[in-house]
Amino acid sequence: MTIALRTAGLTKRWGAFAAASDVTLAFAEGARHALIGPNGAGKTTLVNLLTGALAPSSGDIYLGGENITGLPQNQRVKRGLARTFQVSALFDGLTVMESVMLAVCERSGAAWNGLLAPAGLQEETARARELLERLRLEGDAGRMTRELAYGKQRLLEIALALATGPRILLLDEPAAGIPAGESREVFSALADLPAATTVVFIEHDMDLVFRFAERITVLVGGRVLMEGTPDEVARDARVREVYLGEAQHG
Repeated sequence: MTIALRTAGLTKRWGAFAAASDVTLAFAEGARHALIGPNGAGKTTLVNLLTGALAPSSGDIYLGGENITGLPQNQRVKRGLARTFQVSALFDGLTVMESVMLAVCERSGAAWNGLLAPAGLQEETARARELLERLRLEGDAGRMTRELAYGKQRLLEIALALATGPRILLLDEPAAGIPAGESREVFSALADLPAATTVVFIEHDMDLVFRFAERITVLVGGRVLMEGTPDEVARDARVREVYLGEAQHG
């Protein structure tokens, strides 16, 4: 098994409060790995540490075999680590296609003047269209991003993250605020991502977690309570007690 991303003793403290405490994890290449836990468990803090939005108080982060603990966020993105956020932040004044073209050209280093199919950027245009098709947004290419339903905005945000060419995609509550039907569409699109892309996601909807995740890490109080397959997590009495509840997955 090839490890795409791992942490060793990762800790983040503010004074006496530890939002993450001695977190040691390994995410396999191509994994579909969920981070779950009650509010305040340290899930978003962990993602912020992985992406460089926060600096750890101690511990290390490895992308493949490289220690990236001291790298800034933009350098982590260039090495293949991309993320989305709980609240979408899109370009309201651009169309869906323009948004993806901007991200693709940023990745390739190409200059783009805002035209839909500029001369000399056929490869970037093809890549943008491929991403829209993969995320099932090709029918919305000419629409303004502000006109999209919230579920499609989340799909567009994922498309923008994929435009960076990530080896690892970190998703912070991709289904947050989305109606059930649209959230299934988001996770269906994620299921179709290339097998080599490692997907690590925070999600509170346990039905989605247990359908999509191959492995689950349970965080409580900034620490790892357990890790296992969905069946192992569902059977664990500690997990049922602190988070899932006997009635839901008993």
